[in-house]
Amino acid sequence: MLTRRTLLKGALVAGAYAGGIGLAGRFGGLASAQAATTLVARPGEAMITDTGPTRGIMTYGDAEVPPILRTRRGEAFALRLDNKLDEPTTVHWHGLRIDNRMDGVPFLTQPYVYGGDGFDYAFTPPDAGTFWYHPHCNTLEQMGRGLAGVIVVEDPADPVFDAEIVLNLRDWRLGGDGQFIAQFKPRDAARAGTFGTVRTANWRQSPQYDAPAGGLVRLRLAATDVTRILTLQIEGADAEVIALDGNPAATRFALDHLMIGPGQRLDIALRMPDAEGAVAMLKDLRGTKPATLATFRAVGTSLKRSTGDLPALAANPLPEPDLSAATEIPFILSASAEERPKDGICGSLGYNFWAINRVPWADDSGDPTAPLAEMKAGRTYIFNVENPTPQVHPLHLHGLAFRPMNSSKQAIRPHFSDTYLILPDEKVQLALVADNPGDWVFHCHIIEHQKTGMTSYVRVT
Repeated sequence: MLTRRTLLKGALVAGAYAGGIGLAGRFGGLASAQAATTLVARPGEAMITDTGPTRGIMTYGDAEVPPILRTRRGEAFALRLDNKLDEPTTVHWHGLRIDNRMDGVPFLTQPYVYGGDGFDYAFTPPDAGTFWYHPHCNTLEQMGRGLAGVIVVEDPADPVFDAEIVLNLRDWRLGGDGQFIAQFKPRDAARAGTFGTVRTANWRQSPQYDAPAGGLVRLRLAATDVTRILTLQIEGADAEVIALDGNPAATRFALDHLMIGPGQRLDIALRMPDAEGAVAMLKDLRGTKPATLATFRAVGTSLKRSTGDLPALAANPLPEPDLSAATEIPFILSASAEERPKDGICGSLGYNFWAINRVPWADDSGDPTAPLAEMKAGRTYIFNVENPTPQVHPLHLHGLAFRPMNSSKQAIRPHFSDTYLILPDEKVQLALVADNPGDWVFHCHIIEHQKTGMTSYVRVT
């Protein structure tokens, strides 16, 4: 975890880089963006339970809940991060295929943003869809305390819905008094991860939203928790998945026991009940205690819409992998018995439990491991990923999009994605075109797994 010693160590390292070594070449040449939006990372408190305000949260912006940011596909977006925390942070734009220098990974793509300092993010998103943003520094603590928001990239040609509801789905590690307890337990980090005690949608327990009776609602769901895997279902209304992880589904399908992991997103066309006052429920059926995450109440006279009214979402401009000319790269997810990791200014959990290709991530020591793969821009690659562990791992690749194929354990729906939920003992192929130069992190999005070694990166040149 962050300590005064690691902060001082990081300050010395930052001073060395300011003198022109290491990161100067990597981060040089960035023009200052004319930010249209300022995003303030700050401490605060929030009414998450009915026991009173939870102190020690971290959030973005003026309200309790991080704002829903919006932009359009193909339009320039600029944002100034203003860090009012008493520790360094960054912003990673999860799922967006943007300039590597905007990716928010300390040491690899940008410097730390220290408390009282800022950073200008500027990019033009090539893809429309539902994405999200979060820090890549002291990740378990900062995300666990609230730093996670949704960014929607709109397409002016999108179908017209009668309403849109965005849900940020996450847990909190709170005690009976509504205050934070330890963010993780080492024995759980070495297994499935440490689960939260309070489950929320937009920081509320089972909130209710009104929508037009018989209307079509676009639900945008983002699984922003640090640990929990969900099995989702809608009860009381028809619901079709129209996009997965920001990309349109090749064929729409009913939302029925669909499992998603931290980092993943769903766009759902919800057809509201016809009767005023009737309620539809979004449920998580995973585990021994199914939970209602949110409810949707029909209001007014039925609009009598049909999901058949909706045209298909426009495809994002993703290159199709050329499988006939693909280079295969092996990735094995494994446990680790390596020595304890070094302290880092972005926080260490103090353990190495996990690895990729048997190498645990060196974290942010300033001397990261070599990339696990070096790829040539424009060429097709197939990641042959094997999970011999007994745990499920949501694997997230920064800056690129892949097409899942040929799983040994589960049926694959044709789509592009940036996060794949790999099952125990599963082998899967992820095909992609290396169309975005830079150093791109590849890691498990169960944050305890990420922070205890199941992280690496690939390089596209």
